[in-house]
Amino acid sequence: MLFDTNKITTQALADDFFTDHGIELHVLRLDLIHGVVSGNKLFKLQHFLEKALASPEKTIVSFGGAYSNHLVATAYACQQLGLKSIGLVRGEKPAVLSHSLQHCIQLNMQLIFLSREQYQQQAMLGIAEYQGTVVPEGGYHPLGAKGASAIMNLFPLLNPTHVITATGTATTLTGLLLNTNASQTIISVPVIKGMEDLNERIKYLSENKTLPAYESWPDAHEGGYAKHSPGLIAFMNSFYRSYQLPTDVVYTGKMMKAVMQKIESHYFPRGSQILCIHTGGLQGNRSFPENTFLF
Repeated sequence: MLFDTNKITTQALADDFFTDHGIELHVLRLDLIHGVVSGNKLFKLQHFLEKALASPEKTIVSFGGAYSNHLVATAYACQQLGLKSIGLVRGEKPAVLSHSLQHCIQLNMQLIFLSREQYQQQAMLGIAEYQGTVVPEGGYHPLGAKGASAIMNLFPLLNPTHVITATGTATTLTGLLLNTNASQTIISVPVIKGMEDLNERIKYLSENKTLPAYESWPDAHEGGYAKHSPGLIAFMNSFYRSYQLPTDVVYTGKMMKAVMQKIESHYFPRGSQILCIHTGGLQGNRSFPENTFLF
């Protein structure tokens, strides 16, 4: 691994709320790996980075929007490994670049702005005109899922009954399913509205392997990808105040809000041991006005 995974810990959340419901809950703190290549991104990038290092081009080409944490993480990892990085950005170049894109430039990533139509077409065609190792948006590829499967090896002292992850591309979800055991239930919390193609995504990402069943909570998206309500912000601050655990608006905030609501509604049997995957993404909170969050 590019970064030291020994920094990863599992944080137990304990108070009367969990005791009263007969639940144990831990959070796998992938966000502690690194300030930039945070959370699940390191795992999804790992095999692409190895492939690029072994290639003559020594180049990574990837996709993302104006606020893509994935592009920032890719740019940083490439800089650290001496690889060239090219970022294909969805949408015309704005007059003022986002904090994320400015960071990419500081990390020597070459940015190429594409119209939404061009972006979609090049993603589908595999961008053959650019030489290098192509990393689809969010690592959405069997190699990304293979890397994410290693996440299940990070908590050897725990044997959770339920493992829960927020879901964007389903790459991390598939990785968990590739490396779970029959006694565990994997739960997906989609952050995209109307994400009805999870089974098709998992089939592609797993290369048609037969995988265990999973559960999905499709109503926790807060209106859609990167959308949020004032209630979500209030929950994230209250959650931090109670457990000193920072979350992000796009992924982990929505996941933890849904988990707490499910526990409150007695969704989980008493005696359940829940592990939530903190997939990082905290740097995305920087786009909010100062003092929006307590952390």
